[in-house]
Amino acid sequence: MRSIGFSTGALARGDFRGALAMMEGVQMDAVELSSLRVEELDALVDFGLSSDLSQFRYVSVHAPGKFAADEEHVVADKLRRLSARGWPIVLHPDAIHEHAVWRSFGAQLLIENMDKRKSVGRTATELTSVFELLPEAGLCFDIAHARQVDSSLTEAYRILRRHGDRVRQIHISDVSSASRHDRLSPSAVAAYQQIASMIPFDAPAILETPLLADLETELERAKVALGDTSSKLLVGQ
Repeated sequence: MRSIGFSTGALARGDFRGALAMMEGVQMDAVELSSLRVEELDALVDFGLSSDLSQFRYVSVHAPGKFAADEEHVVADKLRRLSARGWPIVLHPDAIHEHAVWRSFGAQLLIENMDKRKSVGRTATELTSVFELLPEAGLCFDIAHARQVDSSLTEAYRILRRHGDRVRQIHISDVSSASRHDRLSPSAVAAYQQIASMIPFDAPAILETPLLADLETELERAKVALGDTSSKLLVGQ
């Protein structure tokens, strides 16, 4: 069974303990510790190094989405302390100033495909350019970003056909035209089912849907979207 869980940033941005408290009692075995703002990174490192996360089979860390060039080495060094625990680091390609800084992460670095606002990493061709500079890096396939860039899912097919062997994590949600993550809609679930068979089954799925309650139903929607036939939830629910 595919590991599945939530991003802490989706549930309680910057409040890692609060996000984990929301997950208590909910059946999931994956978590992404998210510090989308660079100001949150010190707290994330402290939390990651001091917390018992053994209840999760899979843990990853989302790097800040933006930082200055003179901060890049410091950000990478802090994240390296968490990657030393065996946790993959998810990085936005447009945040990178100097690719050599990140090359030492090797296969533990996961590049995320981007939404339509960005200038790099949106398409299979743009991702190829990134992976040429980071040849060992994997892909965090954000299925919602791919659908927003091309609602026909043609680009999603191209990304998975060209880079499917690099997929080591999935981000799943719905994304609005304003590039905001949202709960999974029936149309998103139905669309994602069309490409679910192309996504490696051993790639953990991380939900980025913003929620305050009803995490169980959203997890079931994600499972249906990714082709889990054991879920009894109907697509339209």
